[in-house]
Amino acid sequence: MPPQDSPQPSFTDVAFTINGELRALRLDTRTTLLDALREHLHLTGSKKGCDHGQCGACTVIVSGRRINACLTLAAMHQGETITTIEGLGTPEALHPLQAAFVRHDGFQCGYCTPGQICSAVAMLDEIAASIPSHVTVDLTAPVAATESELRERMSGNICRCAAYPNIIAAIQAVAA
Repeated sequence: MPPQDSPQPSFTDVAFTINGELRALRLDTRTTLLDALREHLHLTGSKKGCDHGQCGACTVIVSGRRINACLTLAAMHQGETITTIEGLGTPEALHPLQAAFVRHDGFQCGYCTPGQICSAVAMLDEIAASIPSHVTVDLTAPVAATESELRERMSGNICRCAAYPNIIAAIQAVAA
């Protein structure tokens, strides 16, 4: 039996606002958001760690919500606003969480840091909006940025160097 031809990839046009700039791409429909960011737009701050949504190194903020960019297709985000670590601050004007990570030594090897910071930015917005988590005790009161809340909400971001106490200290400093 002769081998069958492989199906040809399907392409689509997608446009989204990334770090304040409208960007348009023609992509294979199977391209993840992470691969679009890293390979097509050369925004390499978001890291490909596990590529299975388990480590959080690829966390970016899409329309105000934190997501694992390795688990979603770029085409699914047509017209949305995406913020990566590159869009949060500059070396001259760090985002408050970036500055806190430096002050509190919230990183060691630094591989997970972009995902940790993007996750923390969106997480603090969740707390400010009083969105409860699994450890929120009183659902009728405003949510507080307690250590248990922060640890629960950041549990999807893994740090192989175990800099967790410093990461929590950095987030608490900004939350205060």
